[in-house]
Amino acid sequence: MAFLKKLLLWVIVLFLCLGAAASWAFYRWIDTPILNEKGSIEFTIKSGSNIRSATRQLNAAGIPIQPYLFELLARVQGKAGNLKAGSFEFSSTDTPRELLQKLVEGKFSLTSLGIIEGWSFKQMRNAINAHPQIRHDTITMSDRELMKAIGSEFEHPEGLFFPDTYRFAKNSSDVQVYQLAHQAMLTRLDEVWKRRAENLPYKTPYQALVMASIVEKETGQASERGMIASVFVNRLRVGMLLQTDPTVIYGMGDQFKGNIRKRDLTTDTPYNTYTRTGLPPTPIALPGLDSLKAALNPEPSNAYYFVARGNGTSQFSENLSDHNKAVNKYQR
Repeated sequence: MAFLKKLLLWVIVLFLCLGAAASWAFYRWIDTPILNEKGSIEFTIKSGSNIRSATRQLNAAGIPIQPYLFELLARVQGKAGNLKAGSFEFSSTDTPRELLQKLVEGKFSLTSLGIIEGWSFKQMRNAINAHPQIRHDTITMSDRELMKAIGSEFEHPEGLFFPDTYRFAKNSSDVQVYQLAHQAMLTRLDEVWKRRAENLPYKTPYQALVMASIVEKETGQASERGMIASVFVNRLRVGMLLQTDPTVIYGMGDQFKGNIRKRDLTTDTPYNTYTRTGLPPTPIALPGLDSLKAALNPEPSNAYYFVARGNGTSQFSENLSDHNKAVNKYQR
């Protein structure tokens, strides 16, 4: 009887030692880098994945994680049901604990897209459609359907997306990218509208956005945007035609082949500011922040005309006689 008690005691001690050793090995494992020959590995966790299927996806991507131990880690920490779906990047320095934390916190692998000031919406859309790391959910939609899909109150998309560089998770829907850029424009426009100069000839922020798009296309000189805006604002105030070529070109659409002709200036379209007074019906490009500020805080001046000097700058004039002299000097 005494022998059996001793044997049972030794068995208990043995199991306790084995348990302690296993626990020590497990907790050492969770903080040891998961070494692999490939270095960094991009992988995707599908929507609706549980910890077991997620572990299989990790192994299939080439990440040598121990499936049963990784599942045990997730369950011990109470995180097995908190995994995020999306694209991630595994680093060879990641430990099992860090890898699990990435999946739980949604530390997605990021990509970026640059939207350029002065682009048309068509150019922006082409860039998004060509991006290899975006999910193209809107590619078959019309512009109007796209605006509805992103929850916008506007039907015409031109000018309503802020040019900037955006970072987002790889394999994100293009809907998310459009929403980011659209909300950024609405936010910037609202901020600048609240700080606008007095007595401007705009009834709504949207009209200011139209003006900002014209300013954006009329000059690449940041220092001149305020004066360009001043000329057009002064013309609006007295009912003069804006007579700006970029609006005519926009109204020509695909018919524009690189040169604007005299007959193009006399062919009426909703965007021809040589034949129609006031602002065109929509923006003609994506304006940047400087153009928004210029449209809503133009330089105080009495200028009604400007002409390119040929060196990237413009000559501004207050009357037609001086303008004609400037045209003769710089263009004829």
